[in-house]
Amino acid sequence: MGEFHLHITSTIGLLLGVCLAAGVLADLVHLPKVTAFLLVGLLVGPSVLDLVPTEHVELFEPLLKLAMALVLFNLGCEFTFSKVRRVAAHCLTLSVAEITFTAVLVSIGLALFGCSGSMALLLGCLAVATAPATTILVLKEFRSEGPVTESTGFLVAMNNFACIILFEFAFLAIEWFQGSLQVSFGRQMFGVLLNVGGSMVLGILGGLVVSYGCGFLNMKRWLVLLVAAVTFLLGVDESFEIPYMLSFLMMGVTVANTSDYKQKIVDELDHLSGLLAVLFFVAHGTELDAGAFIAAGKLGLVYIAFRIVGKWLGVYVAAKATRQPPEVRNWGGACLFAQAGAAIALSTIAVNRNPELGKPIQDIILGSVVLFEIIGPLFIRQSLIRTGEVPLAQAIHHTSRTPLEQMREVVDRFRAALNGTAPAVSAIGKVKVSDLLRKTKGIHQSADFDQVVAHIEHSHDNTYPVVDDRMSVVGVIRYPLLSDVLFDHSAAKLVRAEDLVTDIESCLHEDEPAARAFELFQGETDDCIPVVQRASPHELLGVVRRSDVMHALITQRRKNK
Repeated sequence: MGEFHLHITSTIGLLLGVCLAAGVLADLVHLPKVTAFLLVGLLVGPSVLDLVPTEHVELFEPLLKLAMALVLFNLGCEFTFSKVRRVAAHCLTLSVAEITFTAVLVSIGLALFGCSGSMALLLGCLAVATAPATTILVLKEFRSEGPVTESTGFLVAMNNFACIILFEFAFLAIEWFQGSLQVSFGRQMFGVLLNVGGSMVLGILGGLVVSYGCGFLNMKRWLVLLVAAVTFLLGVDESFEIPYMLSFLMMGVTVANTSDYKQKIVDELDHLSGLLAVLFFVAHGTELDAGAFIAAGKLGLVYIAFRIVGKWLGVYVAAKATRQPPEVRNWGGACLFAQAGAAIALSTIAVNRNPELGKPIQDIILGSVVLFEIIGPLFIRQSLIRTGEVPLAQAIHHTSRTPLEQMREVVDRFRAALNGTAPAVSAIGKVKVSDLLRKTKGIHQSADFDQVVAHIEHSHDNTYPVVDDRMSVVGVIRYPLLSDVLFDHSAAKLVRAEDLVTDIESCLHEDEPAARAFELFQGETDDCIPVVQRASPHELLGVVRRSDVMHALITQRRKNK
């Protein structure tokens, strides 16, 4: 008999199966699932157990690029023009500072440790890139909301756009300085701009097709249209060798601003992108080379250290200079450490263009990615917890049943089905209000109507706490009353937050059980309840949402014994 070879379909089943195990392990040890998928991919890949043939992973490449395209499309769908104007007003400075600090510090740091000027310059440009799939999917996993989450999405988009532009122009400058340009400098620059512009135009056209098609097609046919548009556009980008990441980012932005069904389109794609994302990270994990991390040596460690410092320091300095919230200042940069796709792809381009210059660059990138992809999600998770943009119970949730308890529940449910009775569901258990807390500063009672609207624009609630100078809750603004003022333009100019306040019916304290919140929500229509300190002046700590209470109830319920 000939040597046994695992079929590629079995490889896919193996990867998805180990991802299931990794997801359970991630819950138990409080890891982001993205990190768990990467680690288990590294485990079954060539670096450790070598269970997955390299040629199979290479065949996954179209699916992995499709997964990345869908993530970028989803990211672009977040940027309506009104949101871009609002976010850019306070994030553009952060972006410019973070990009500049990262590129300059990495370039100078590598040059000081013996790296050639050309190599240091290109690595400085590549250091700007942030892995969009890793970063965005961790944010989605924890359902985070707040200024750090919002700024991270904008910074990730700007980082990858800037990385592509900086890399192309840096390579062009190096070739011009070395006298190795095959054509004139002006013509080469025009080619770079044409590729970038063409990529963006293709994305806009693809977005218009999706918006137009979803406007008259039955929703049951949307997924076919979306997959057809994305795969065709991806193929065009690959055929003409133009940056596909810009195409799908612009495709999402176009849909966000030309379709009334943006959220439904994103929800429809989630059915596919969730599965592809799992395959993306575990397959990407198999490509991580632990040996490359060691081979990168001293320059690899210098690159890692200065990239981390550049991203954190850039955001910190810009946020402090522009007086942004301390959450953004202290934790915004920590959400940008992950690095993978764009940097790897561009380092490969560098090897193809100039093997002598590009090979050591690729070695450093491949080596550092092993670390950045593992620690990146961990830093994001820590940042979200520290800033209160994700409830603690959600961040540390893990399966509450042992395998034996789960087996008993399956048997009990089977018996209940035979007897025609429904299994009982318990309360939330040991979860406290502090575990479900989402931090917020509320709306100051002196805020004018425009400031109230600005606060509400990036909120998902229908109830908004109003505070005085001592951060004590004086009442809440409820959306029905606010909507009446929205249509009275003369009144809107005179109204302040304190004029819209209605009495608060109930408050929660951090040390109360989450079951208390569940009881209060049963008698109210509000989406959230303020959480205040017990001691006077009863300072606002945040809010507990109805959706988070229900999420905790569903994910942590146990059968009553």
